[in-house]
Amino acid sequence: MSRVLIVGEHASGRLNASTAKCVTCAAAIPGAELAIALFGDDTAAPATDAARLAGVARVLRFDHAANTHALAAVIAPQVAAIAADFTHVLGPSTTFGKDLMPRVAALIGVTQVSDIMAVESASRFRRPVYAGNAILTVEITAGRKVVATVRTASFEAAPSSGSAVVESRKVEASIPTHTRFVSLSSADAGRPDLQSARIVLSGGRALGSSDNFKLLYSIADKLGAAVGASRAAVDAGYAANDMQVGQTGKIIAPDLYIAVGISGAIQHLTGIKDARTIVAINKDSEAPIFEIADYGLVGDLFTVLPELEKLLS
Repeated sequence: MSRVLIVGEHASGRLNASTAKCVTCAAAIPGAELAIALFGDDTAAPATDAARLAGVARVLRFDHAANTHALAAVIAPQVAAIAADFTHVLGPSTTFGKDLMPRVAALIGVTQVSDIMAVESASRFRRPVYAGNAILTVEITAGRKVVATVRTASFEAAPSSGSAVVESRKVEASIPTHTRFVSLSSADAGRPDLQSARIVLSGGRALGSSDNFKLLYSIADKLGAAVGASRAAVDAGYAANDMQVGQTGKIIAPDLYIAVGISGAIQHLTGIKDARTIVAINKDSEAPIFEIADYGLVGDLFTVLPELEKLLS
């Protein structure tokens, strides 16, 4: 039997969708028994959500004042301490997971497997390399603990049809004091989270300025969409860093991705290749984005976007 621990991600009393996708990945491990660990000062609400995920047997709550803010340096020693009872420890390939899981692996003394996109066996996994242009098969030595991040764009979220047992636990671990929470700055504008949104509207350098990005914001609000940006747009100062989509930004898999004024460099395509439907709007008919788009519109975005907004009104 494989005993799998999933480190759940949550914020503001809600379980992040990345956790449900990790459950789907973990369930593909032969003979897997799944548990979700939640760290916070009061994890009652996200624990209820986690307990409903199909395939989860237990939800472990580790409520402690030190866990009020999700600091990787604080949570990692706790995860390492409880990992002894598990064969696998998984976390999402989100900002949270990428910060936390390498620390856990180092504390346990194993090599982390990054971005699992498919499970072949309890010790054999597939992950993308070279910006997703090649797939690498990784096999862990038998008997070694597996610590890994899950490429959430590669998995559907587990359905909420379960009824797992919820347990409050305490862990004996030395919590570091050299790391402390100072403040949190967020660009939250009331729109869906970029990594979990069903619809994403992204803009490129062709928008020309941060003011012109307001064209996207207005349409996104009507669609209930998140707003992203290409690296070129971020580097030009038109959009915030946390909006970047692509190899060096966020890997996403929305139901609908609308690329506006984005040429389609390979680094950007890496971040959206798992989107269900891709729509491209670009005045350059030879732009690489059209090669992978399901629907393409050749036209000036400054003409197309106002017309689109009128149709949505």
